[in-house]
Amino acid sequence: MAFTRANKIVLHHQVVGREGAPVLVFANSLGSDFRIWQEIVPSFADRYRIVLYDKRGHGLSDAPCGPYTIDDHTEDLLALLDHLHVENAALVGLSVGGMIAQRIAVKAPARVRALVLCDTAAKIGTPDSWAERIAAVEASGIEDIADSVMQRWFTPSFRATRPAEWKGWRNMLVRTPVQGYVGTCAAIRDADLTTDAARITVPTLCLAGDQDGSTPPDLVRHTAGLIHGARFNIVEEAGHIPCIEQPHATARLIDQHLREAGHV
Repeated sequence: MAFTRANKIVLHHQVVGREGAPVLVFANSLGSDFRIWQEIVPSFADRYRIVLYDKRGHGLSDAPCGPYTIDDHTEDLLALLDHLHVENAALVGLSVGGMIAQRIAVKAPARVRALVLCDTAAKIGTPDSWAERIAAVEASGIEDIADSVMQRWFTPSFRATRPAEWKGWRNMLVRTPVQGYVGTCAAIRDADLTTDAARITVPTLCLAGDQDGSTPPDLVRHTAGLIHGARFNIVEEAGHIPCIEQPHATARLIDQHLREAGHV
């Protein structure tokens, strides 16, 4: 693990895998850190140089006062890749991480070899829904909304059969800095990447957990339809974070897409 000042903030990150190999970058969801990919990374570490990082306001990275924008998050990741001397990479983004990946693919297309957009969309939620969430967190903290978020993140089966893991991931959520969580809520609230999606030209795979309560499959499918040539796949028995619930199925779909895109 390492800490780097990039775009005027400190970003916590980790680089694993084979030196000199094609680069694979993972970007996390709202309220999570890069530990959500821990069961995915071993499937790729022998063939890729893997970059994991905590976006601003999350994990061990700086949490400056918000609000943030998607371009703030985008510039953070581009600055980190500059620091790591990564010229181009395949990007795997989950939820807001997928919005960051979409934006980079348009803003800096030469930096992106392929995209995997997990449980995300060109536009997520409404201004009113995000205003309501921001107000709730500012008034009572993340604990106040944690159970409703977790119900969207994970399937009933996961909650019933893996209660210790459910509690651990809930701990991750509620320990996210409030200013980071709220700042990123504002970034999602203000982002409409519909026009950007139509300009994406790299090979793109869109994935959705079949029981995702945050970005339902139909929303993800709609975003895939905006991107020229994008494919759409369902991950069975998964909610909003299939890399935790169904890591092997998720890794298999990512691997197939990267091979077909020639990023190997």
